[in-house]
Amino acid sequence: MARGYQYEYSKLPAGLYDQQGRERKAQTMRAILAHHFGAARLAELDAVDVGSSSGYIDSVLAPAFRSLTGLDIDSGAIAQAEASFGHIPNLRFEQGDAMQLRFADASVDVVICSHVYEHVPDARRMMAEILRVLKPGGACFFAAGNRLCVDEPHHHLPFLSVLPRPLGHLYVRLAGKASYYYEKHLSYWGLRHLVRAFELVDYTRLVIATPEQFAADYMLTPGSRKHRIANLVARWAVWLVPSYLWVLRKPQG
Repeated sequence: MARGYQYEYSKLPAGLYDQQGRERKAQTMRAILAHHFGAARLAELDAVDVGSSSGYIDSVLAPAFRSLTGLDIDSGAIAQAEASFGHIPNLRFEQGDAMQLRFADASVDVVICSHVYEHVPDARRMMAEILRVLKPGGACFFAAGNRLCVDEPHHHLPFLSVLPRPLGHLYVRLAGKASYYYEKHLSYWGLRHLVRAFELVDYTRLVIATPEQFAADYMLTPGSRKHRIANLVARWAVWLVPSYLWVLRKPQG
């Protein structure tokens, strides 16, 4: 089976997340972008969220921008987003393909791409499109899961993401999770190669070190045993961090 788009992802168990969790993620995104651009400048920028799903995250992010467009291939998710959040003045939703963005060259200030790369058929093509539509000096908030993880985050099957693809398909079928393993994760080094055309600003270590500054203390309680371990891993074995938080700048000129 060829790997195509995973349509109607929002209807699958793997696509359902609690509202509070999504709102918390949005607060962390907003804090990182405000740190990078400055909150005042952020309010003057136009943003696009690639892979917006049902719009919960965008409803939290929208007040930080001049305008925000949520884009997703899943028509059902877009309909749900419009029904729930269509009343927000500077927020709009549309169905679209992340690998064929309808925006003109150098027309967007900020692109949000949070845990999307593993779902699209061709992540390299998506990143090329993001680079194309960003203005010089514009930036992409890029959150990405690591292939080298014990608990695969979509199906919660141990070591699923590190298996060869044929074994991954068999694993999810035998576990009764899905008929096909769509998600295709990359390692730390694979992700660095994927975004090599951008100037990378790595917020991963900073967020882990000071989670309260970036509204991430719900995941890492400052001073806890988990927090201390996370700091050690981020410092000495960054290739084992489960998820990365990067701001990718489009080079000037």
